[in-house]
Amino acid sequence: MDAAVSAGANRVTRALEEGLRAIVTPKFVRRGSADDSVAGVPAQLVVEPGTEQELAKVLNLAEDAGLAVIPRGGGTKLAWGNPPARADLILSTARLNRILEHAWADLTMTVEAGCTIGKLQETLAKHGQRLALDALWPEQATVGGVLSTNDSGALRLRFGSLRDLIIGATLALPDGTLASSGGKVVKNVAGYDLSKLATGALGTLGVITRAVFRVHPLPKETRTLTCACDDLADAQRLVRAVLDSKLAHSALQIRCGRSAQPQVDVLFEATQAGLAAQTAQLKSLAGNQNFDDSTADAWKARQELYSTAKASGAKAAIAKLSILPAQIANTIEILAGLCGDGARWNAVVQATGIGCVRMEGEALALQAAFLSFRAKLESAKGSLVVHQSPATASRMETWGDGGDALRLMRAVKQQMDRKNTLNPGRFVGGI
Repeated sequence: MDAAVSAGANRVTRALEEGLRAIVTPKFVRRGSADDSVAGVPAQLVVEPGTEQELAKVLNLAEDAGLAVIPRGGGTKLAWGNPPARADLILSTARLNRILEHAWADLTMTVEAGCTIGKLQETLAKHGQRLALDALWPEQATVGGVLSTNDSGALRLRFGSLRDLIIGATLALPDGTLASSGGKVVKNVAGYDLSKLATGALGTLGVITRAVFRVHPLPKETRTLTCACDDLADAQRLVRAVLDSKLAHSALQIRCGRSAQPQVDVLFEATQAGLAAQTAQLKSLAGNQNFDDSTADAWKARQELYSTAKASGAKAAIAKLSILPAQIANTIEILAGLCGDGARWNAVVQATGIGCVRMEGEALALQAAFLSFRAKLESAKGSLVVHQSPATASRMETWGDGGDALRLMRAVKQQMDRKNTLNPGRFVGGI
């Protein structure tokens, strides 16, 4: 047992366990197992509060005891981020899974953080509505986890990111405070925007216990069209032409790979007449490049890259990239050049310039390629966030350069989590 684990075991005293059981009852406190490890770091205890108040009390007790707390929802993205410095206690939101209010006439919904995205969407669909979000693994991913990782896909182009969809939230802070911001109306702008601050913070500032979202009507009909392009330059020109047009598309992406012809996918959402008109305009815009009807499976390509990377384990690495939309083709060509003939690669990049890259090959070669790729992206004001490293190589730092924002991020962390209780070491710059 290494020093960190031993120290963690010493912090989890019998008296502390009894205190936790008094809050949530003994049934919902258990010793951590191998399945509860966080990026290879074993967890000592797992606690499942049933209410926001219980969660806040557990968090405060953990802070007073000097424990490192790892918030966990569905666990689908628990490997994202750097390994924690310690993982004394996993704080699960599995029991905080209720839909609290669906104000369908006001286009808002309030849910607890442990509610899955799939359950949320199913409830909204009964009233012809949706959360305009295409998150990874929606049947397992929870609201709190998706917010903490700021996960979003192709629909971001039209509907914005999670920071545009969330209008209120409640967070449990390490000192036991339940802090709320925002409201239940779309135009509410009063107060400090805590909900947007917590979105993408990887649970390092507070534990999200509930969220209020703006929702949208379900589309009457949808249609996906795909164009197989000769090369990346053609795909880039086509994406730019669609972006510069008056087409009302909901999503636009490029799919490509080492042995795959680049493809451009476009999603339209409208009535049948609207779809026909949009399709005609698109084909006219494309000229001699042919768009053909495709299936909605094209929009699952991002999830497939992540799922196959998980299955490949030590042989694969996957990362999220962020670049200017005009740099998509050049960026992918740089990646292909770095990989050479030694690694397979695939990429899915949205027209927003946000995408994911999966590589498979010899571990040390993958690591070298990713580090070079990150350096080139950062020199062009882009970024590369590594979500899975080759297991047989030394783990790559997840985030890269924090830039000028790092000092401010550390100041916010110190203000909200003064004892470094939540996810220590997992975020940008070791926050």
